[in-house]
Amino acid sequence: MRKMLIWLPLVLFLGFFGLFASGLLKPDDRVISSKMVGRPLPAFTLPAAASDRPPLASSQLATGKPRLLNIFASWCLPCAAEAPQLMALKRAGAEIDAIAIRDARADVDAFLRRYGNPYARIGLDARSAVQIAMGSSGVPETFVIDGKGQIAYQHIGDIRADDVPMILDRLRSAQ
Repeated sequence: MRKMLIWLPLVLFLGFFGLFASGLLKPDDRVISSKMVGRPLPAFTLPAAASDRPPLASSQLATGKPRLLNIFASWCLPCAAEAPQLMALKRAGAEIDAIAIRDARADVDAFLRRYGNPYARIGLDARSAVQIAMGSSGVPETFVIDGKGQIAYQHIGDIRADDVPMILDRLRSAQ
């Protein structure tokens, strides 16, 4: 029995080392897959979040043409960082609507003046109820909505320049 106890620290060390090495060689998949893809948008009607844009309702997103729905906030730094990419998507022909989360109209107006306004309509989700119903956990997030009002793709996090071609492809394939 004593001879076996002498080897116990070495066996434990090798076990922990093997566990650590397996984590380095085969890391976890960090891609989050959305459970909302393929499902219709939840029904909502939101008041206008900006003084120069109309309000937003889910029925306006089921018009037969795919579009993007961006969830953002004026207080969100990654939202400001993705603004040039949203403008690039708009220039490429993407129609973009938005939901402003836990925001104030004056703050949204200032954000849009500073970073540009790629949005056709912007709804204000003051309590994040629509955001949560859509399966969104933070800002920014962007959804590709097909012409029937169903979620075709969910992009979690800010859109970077190298994401723009992929999002345009997802938008085209949602037709």
